Amino acid sequence: MYEYLNGVVTFVSPAYLVLEVNQVGFLIQVANPFIYQEGDRAKIYVHQVVREDAQLLFGFFDLAEKELFLRLLSVSGIGPKSALAILAGRDHQGLKDAVEREDVKYLMKFPGVGKKTAQQMILDLKGKLAVEINDAVAVLPEKKPLKEAMSALKALGYKDSEIAQVEKNFQGQDLATEQYISAGLKFLMKK
Repeated sequence: MYEYLNGVVTFVSPAYLVLEVNQVGFLIQVANPFIYQEGDRAKIYVHQVVREDAQLLFGFFDLAEKELFLRLLSVSGIGPKSALAILAGRDHQGLKDAVEREDVKYLMKFPGVGKKTAQQMILDLKGKLAVEINDAVAVLPEKKPLKEAMSALKALGYKDSEIAQVEKNFQGQDLATEQYISAGLKFLMKK
């Protein structure tokens, strides 16, 4: 129904952000809300999911990311939250390459993706991910980037023990939240 919303970011949390458009605040679940800052003007592409008990908006940085999300949703066993968790790493080319190489082990490193789901991803998506993805990462100044990044990883479904390993590995580094998240996801994918 909606293609995108254009407004001002009024709230950012580990799992979602609020975008005010014409004095209406839209709660939008995004893969990585910390690429936005409160007060930023943003154009967010959206996908609406209507359920019996909820109406949900999922947001994306660009149309290519939205298209990848929709293709992930077409895979049996992958719902919107799992698809967002997969997109959070922003290594969309790595995801596409893993599907083309039939790399089940790589795909199983995403939260909520077991062996059967990884095999289903390969079966359903191989040869169908010819979407160009914008892998640009915004680096924003933030007050407590490591803590925010760990909250974002938890919201994506990673276990506390995995998050503790990431936090220990990056303790003492001076990175922006988005950089911690990206580095943390890469670290978790290598495990």
